[in-house]
Amino acid sequence: MHRDGIGAATARALAAHGAHVVLAARNADKLKALVTESRDAGGAATARITDVTRLDEVEGLVDFATSEFGPVDHLVSNAGLMLFSKWSDRAVDDWDKMIDTNLRGYLHAISAVLPGVIDRQSRHILSSVAGIRVGNASGVYSATNFFIRGITDSLRQEVGIPHGIHVSMISSGVIDTGWAEKVSNTEGKQIAQDLNQGAIHADRVADAVVYALNQPADVTVNDVVIHPTRQDW
Repeated sequence: MHRDGIGAATARALAAHGAHVVLAARNADKLKALVTESRDAGGAATARITDVTRLDEVEGLVDFATSEFGPVDHLVSNAGLMLFSKWSDRAVDDWDKMIDTNLRGYLHAISAVLPGVIDRQSRHILSSVAGIRVGNASGVYSATNFFIRGITDSLRQEVGIPHGIHVSMISSGVIDTGWAEKVSNTEGKQIAQDLNQGAIHADRVADAVVYALNQPADVTVNDVVIHPTRQDW
């Protein structure tokens, strides 16, 4: 089975429903291929190389999206690193990378789209990752996701409710995106590979994103959890 990231699977799924999608990542070749696949699925698509850890690049992405397709109506924020290690390994470099991408990346995206979203009373800001459980050797990764859950719920209460804007969380279990191969810590890599044995395809998460975005104006999907049937939580 082809390994997709959640973002790639979601882009194709939204394109298949006629959405105009603007893709962001650091890998130019993957972005180019995904733009073609999204267009083939039926939607309009373009892309911009973006490092979400840099606020200026995320703001540039929003400006680019606006110039291509008009004001941004939906944000699917799913950039993340999942690096496993034991606390005793003191893998500070990995911790910093996850904090920069998982936390700062999400905050930068919110900051970049929020003024326009509030001004236009846009329908949706969507977080596609949130933490609900701490797993073995995933302390910092899990903590970043709990942080995202706190941010998103605060955003729902402070922005979503008074302005009528949908704010949703799509929390995923083990998804086979190739993440386990990116773990550099030896013990953490084995734990990740073992955990990934029962993983499901990213399309399952993409389906949930489409479901959340397709709700009528008076209905918000606050929280959806998608995980493999045999995953033990």
